[in-house]
Amino acid sequence: MNKTASSERRAHVFCIANQKGGVGKTTTAINLAAGLAAHKKKVLLVDLDPQGNATMGSGIDKHALQGNLYQVLIGEQSVEQAKVRSESGGYDVLPSNRELSGAEIDLVGMEQRERQLANALVSVAGQYDFILIDCPPTLSLLTLNGLTAAHGVIIPMQCEYFALEGLSDLVNTIKRVHRNINQELKLIGLLRVMFDRRVTLQQQVSAQLESHFGDKVFKSVVPRNVRLAEAPSHGLPGVVYDKSSAGAKAYIAFGDELIKRVKNF
Repeated sequence: MNKTASSERRAHVFCIANQKGGVGKTTTAINLAAGLAAHKKKVLLVDLDPQGNATMGSGIDKHALQGNLYQVLIGEQSVEQAKVRSESGGYDVLPSNRELSGAEIDLVGMEQRERQLANALVSVAGQYDFILIDCPPTLSLLTLNGLTAAHGVIIPMQCEYFALEGLSDLVNTIKRVHRNINQELKLIGLLRVMFDRRVTLQQQVSAQLESHFGDKVFKSVVPRNVRLAEAPSHGLPGVVYDKSSAGAKAYIAFGDELIKRVKNF
């Protein structure tokens, strides 16, 4: 990242990423945004996935957008013009829909194609405490834009055997991006999600993570929770849909833990 962009930044910019699908990545992005907002932090959630699930899960109709991230990436709109308020979550969203799929093709011919998101976010970074980027579950040019724009990566993961192999690949990707493109990028931490303490294998994998990654493993653990799964169909973050649920309480605790962790950066 160029020095000018870095010096103008105030917000902590974090990617929520995992190359494996179905691991609660978007659920984490939405509920972390709402959890941080509940802690009185100003948050922008960037929906970098063409499926637009973070947009819909924030209570925003992805089919009725006046502007979207695709238009921002190709220079037709600014972030300020395209962002929308999630009234239910208490945070802003840079929304997406299927149009974003075309960005892969359009970006290829651009100079600094991997820096389009980073450059766009500079203009609003001073407005927020946190900018969270929900990445697609592939190592695409869109994901590369997210990693180039971010200061760090938060990896939500299930404590299952195959998840460890995918984790190794993602950590290596973060190292390569750090080395070649964005020297600010680092692993912020691993968040254990969909966790069931009754399953011995999950306990074993959790212990392996703590042994190998140490304090990079967040203390907060998000349990498998039906209320979190129900919330998107109501266009609400889980922490708003049912504040008393175990999942909601876990994400509120995670937001608090992240706020304390960034003070030590």
